[in-house]
Amino acid sequence: MPELFRFPNPVNEVAARLVAAGVVLMSAAALALQAEWLVVVIALGFIARVATGPTLSVLGQFVTRVLTPRLPFAAKPVPGPPKRFAQGIGVVFSVASALLLLVFDADLAGWIVLAALAVAATLESAFGFCLGCKMFALLIRAGLIPDSVCEACGDISARTEAALRRKAAASA
Repeated sequence: MPELFRFPNPVNEVAARLVAAGVVLMSAAALALQAEWLVVVIALGFIARVATGPTLSVLGQFVTRVLTPRLPFAAKPVPGPPKRFAQGIGVVFSVASALLLLVFDADLAGWIVLAALAVAATLESAFGFCLGCKMFALLIRAGLIPDSVCEACGDISARTEAALRRKAAASA
């Protein structure tokens, strides 16, 4: 697969949370202004991020190239597959919202679906609680997603040990 179409693994959690904050801001603006066109922009952004991570996403590029490097936070690598799964859920919600608004003339339902997406993005951006990642973990535990899809997801001890080593190195 060409490098352009590879989702990053690992993903910088700081950047992921900032992208979620961008989704919250755009969703809030779309809801407040009843801007259906902005729902299409949100959906296209999710589609781009599922396909390529930040590569083809305007929001992803802004966050990874402009915003994140200027912040005083160290990168926090987390496994990519759960984040990609979460972006896929974002595709489902944002495309459903756009279809309800633009094709089916079901405005109330469309805005409710977008509001639900905004709530999930708020949980990720403000609290680091990724609903899609939690669903991904449940699907792995249930055997519906093979462990091989995300070996790092199942090896919590390796991530914990690596985090402890980084913390010790930072304090030395």
